[in-house]
Amino acid sequence: MKRRNLLCAGMAALPALCIGTTAHAHNSAGEVRPPLQAPDIKVTSNTGRALPLRDLLRGKATALQLMFTGCSSICPIQGALFAQVQAALPRGDASLQLLSASIDPLGDDPKALNAWLGRFQAGPRWSAFAPAPASLDPWLDFLAGRAVGPDKHTSQVYFFDRQGRLVLRTVDFPQPAEVARLLAQLATLK
Repeated sequence: MKRRNLLCAGMAALPALCIGTTAHAHNSAGEVRPPLQAPDIKVTSNTGRALPLRDLLRGKATALQLMFTGCSSICPIQGALFAQVQAALPRGDASLQLLSASIDPLGDDPKALNAWLGRFQAGPRWSAFAPAPASLDPWLDFLAGRAVGPDKHTSQVYFFDRQGRLVLRTVDFPQPAEVARLLAQLATLK
């Protein structure tokens, strides 16, 4: 019973820690209730391996960002944010991962994804993937990851629990220390 109460208290605290008064009306920031199981889509990782997204998420607490390697607006900022998150994560904890998810499956092959990761000195806990082209729209709809305006992607961070369920969406451009703290906290929950 104590473990369940700790889990409930921890999950209840997640949105309060990340959602401030600066939340933008165009995104759906906050706790995802009930948690949503990741869609059953195929992705190609930066290693060139094709696998189900659920396999990539299962077993690790995950912070995920949307990006594409040819972006010159918010994506480099997102990459820099994850570089700072990576530096702030507890050393040696293999239960945490950072994922950069491309929204350009036709342009972002494994070589481009590896170049992206290299640009930000990604370590072993940070990888990237691109969904199959036919899966992009359902994937973005699942995340509620479409921004309003000419630039159609968002600068939110999405958190998935160890079961591969979406549990939290941040506001745009969350603080790196908060992302690292929330991810480490999420890893302690079963």
